[in-house]
Amino acid sequence: MDTEGTFDSPSTRHNPPPPPQSPPSFPAAPPPMPPTAPPAAPGAPPVPAAAARPSFVAWLRAPRSEAAPGVWTYEHKPKAPEEPDRIPGRRLLSGALISALCGWLVWSLLWNGYLGGYWLWPLDLLTPDSWSQDGDFAYVVATYTYYGIFLCAIAVIFGRVGHWPEVWRRYVAPLFRRAWDEPAPEVAAAGRPEGDPAEWPHLRAAGAHSAADRLAADARAGAMSDVDHARIERAWQSVRAGRNSLASFTDTVLRHGAASYGHPSGARDLPVRTARHDLLAHQVRLGTAVEDSRNPYQHRGVGLALDPEVLGTSLLAVGPPGSGKTGRVVRPVVESLCLQALAGQVAVVAVGAAGAGLGADEAFDVVVKIGRPDSGYDLDLYGGTTDPDEAAGILAEALIGDMAASLPGGDSRRAATALAQLLGPYRAAHGRFPSVPDLRELLDGSKTAVNALREALDEAGERAQARELEARVRQSGAPGDVGALLADRIALLDRPAFADFFDTTGDRRPFSLRALEHPLRVRIDLPERGHAEASRMLARLVLAQFTECAVGRADRSLFACLVLDDASHTVTPEALRGIQRLRSAHAGAVLTLRTLDDVPESLRSALLGAVGCRMACAGVTTWDGARFAEVWGTEWVETRDVTDRQIIAEEPLTKVLHFIRKVATGKAVTTQSVTVRTVERERWSASELAHAVPPGHAVLSVTSVRGEGGPPVLVDLRG
Repeated sequence: MDTEGTFDSPSTRHNPPPPPQSPPSFPAAPPPMPPTAPPAAPGAPPVPAAAARPSFVAWLRAPRSEAAPGVWTYEHKPKAPEEPDRIPGRRLLSGALISALCGWLVWSLLWNGYLGGYWLWPLDLLTPDSWSQDGDFAYVVATYTYYGIFLCAIAVIFGRVGHWPEVWRRYVAPLFRRAWDEPAPEVAAAGRPEGDPAEWPHLRAAGAHSAADRLAADARAGAMSDVDHARIERAWQSVRAGRNSLASFTDTVLRHGAASYGHPSGARDLPVRTARHDLLAHQVRLGTAVEDSRNPYQHRGVGLALDPEVLGTSLLAVGPPGSGKTGRVVRPVVESLCLQALAGQVAVVAVGAAGAGLGADEAFDVVVKIGRPDSGYDLDLYGGTTDPDEAAGILAEALIGDMAASLPGGDSRRAATALAQLLGPYRAAHGRFPSVPDLRELLDGSKTAVNALREALDEAGERAQARELEARVRQSGAPGDVGALLADRIALLDRPAFADFFDTTGDRRPFSLRALEHPLRVRIDLPERGHAEASRMLARLVLAQFTECAVGRADRSLFACLVLDDASHTVTPEALRGIQRLRSAHAGAVLTLRTLDDVPESLRSALLGAVGCRMACAGVTTWDGARFAEVWGTEWVETRDVTDRQIIAEEPLTKVLHFIRKVATGKAVTTQSVTVRTVERERWSASELAHAVPPGHAVLSVTSVRGEGGPPVLVDLRG
């Protein structure tokens, strides 16, 4: 396969997935657009038909305006500045109609003489009597001129009352502007300062005319998709950065066209798409902001989306089961990241329980099904590292990270030291780290296992590592030793269901997260049923390995993202420190929780502060809502207090009128006083989050990696 060095970045990966049996072929045209998806799982959004997608050229030419973080930019039109005194449309139209009818009624009464001829006295005053007596033509002209002036006066008066100018500006004038000023899509695209994007003007400006001609021809012929465009743009960026030559780029494009710089898997699209994607803006649409007074004016009615720019600050979604976290948030995000991985822009690792619906096996390059014999890959327990101390730290975080606060010293450093005292000697003696059964025996203090390791160290002449082993033997069984606790925890992985996994000597291909320097699509299925505690332990292991490997990458040009569906009991102090470091490493994490109670109380506020994107789904509890309300803060708003005061009449006639009005309306005559104040209140209160968010909705706030934040917005995840 001709990658022209696009994906040949330096790597410390020790166990890469095997390449395909044969190099993938490059078809002349991309595969057909994905078929209509099967019925979505309960809670998932409706699946759009592939035929409903616009053509590639129309999609490429669609306008994308600058917008706030999290706003869907595809064909987005910024709203006009808010007018606080703007009249609602329904009231405006009804008032204009009523005023027009009133004006017509007045004119009819005048024209038919029902109000007498008094309104004609200015005409009689200004014209000679002889004109009217002789029926002069000049009198006829003067009469109709007077009628016209009087009719215009009525129109002006009732037009001001009915706000006719506002009706013209709001409803009529835009129709004329759209009819006369809006050019055809092709003309509009050609008239842009940067030119028609379907003609690849930036390639022509750099001198690659032949490559631009080939790509433009493929685009017009329907042989190019959005994934192809994003992938070739990625390759062009490598040319601009100096990592690839213009001649090599041109030669590859001329030979392969839209199939140039293919993904190592050979795939050019996903089997099925279930969400709306815009790969030009790297966005996936989640839903539509509700037309609600609690939403900021500029966000009402606009689409909301996620992209690497905001996922780089990490996302936390909290909501009960059935609130749509997986089907309406996690699944679209994973799908978008997989598409961007096919374009060579992203490395994604999706972790969830077996059958969670994170995507089909065909949509991933590596699928690790822990505990299932049909899994083609194993998970490297030690994260692909050769450093015993690093491996011990990661493994200690996975084994006892959730209970580190109850350990002596309040952290897992003693556990990491105990593991390093065994991992280092074992690797020095055998050239590899121990398997799960071997490590369990050593942690249990088995004399047979310890003596065998001691003899192997003596034969290898590793005296320094022998001293480490002796130190572990002396501490074993002492009061406060963590060895027994580690042995109990590792025993959860030493089960018959996992006999073929975590084996450092087996034939199964181990997968290591050191591969994050490559645009891989990885899915890890956790053994949820019957092994809940082991699943949590493995989730902590993957999270610890991801944060360590993402930060330690030599090449950070790819955005790396970990999607952890159900992060219950995985958030630890060390995990929070790792998540905070992802932002500067061009990486991020997506975490979901049923409730914040699944996080230690001392870490709940820290977790909400560590992530830049926060989502509270429908059905959260008031105590969870209180945490979100606290982190979203307050704002200054204008409130109106209306006070009704009864009017006490003094005059007899007024008393009679008030009595008649009270009998007719059933209410006493009152007057209203309005007090306008500016007060500070919560953007979303705990009670509103718990009771005012409808099913299928969520409140979402995002922050970009540049530090630009957005307000919490009520979004309909079904739209």
